[in-house]
Amino acid sequence: MTASNLQLKQRYKPNVSNFLALCGRNYSYMLKWLPLEIAIGESWRLEGEFGTLVVRILENTKYTQLVEISRPLAVKDFINTPKVLVRIYHDAKLAEVLTGQQIYQLRPVYDYPNVRMYQSDEKYQVNAFLEELLKIGYQHSVVCRP
Repeated sequence: MTASNLQLKQRYKPNVSNFLALCGRNYSYMLKWLPLEIAIGESWRLEGEFGTLVVRILENTKYTQLVEISRPLAVKDFINTPKVLVRIYHDAKLAEVLTGQQIYQLRPVYDYPNVRMYQSDEKYQVNAFLEELLKIGYQHSVVCRP
């Protein structure tokens, strides 16, 4: 085998520093509008320049929160509403996506190719998607509680 073939077969190695930095940025975006004292089941809307996010508290403990963040779409016939389940770690100051649209438990690394066609760095990409969602409500957001 040539050196280029060996390089193609090497397993993906996640960059933990980049991943933790991304989770830290997500945490800082969320802190702007996420209250620490809130009842389980409460939800509210964040309206920003690029759209609306719906946030719902699923679990609230001393050091962590579990929230569902979705972005309602005007046309629901063709596309499912983007939705993520996020664990917020207040002690570590991190926010990490636990599940995505059709992924029930994200693994740090996936072999590629695989049956579901997940990317090797799927967990990082889903957390990067969360960062993009959070940017919607970060600047000039209006919090509307139902």
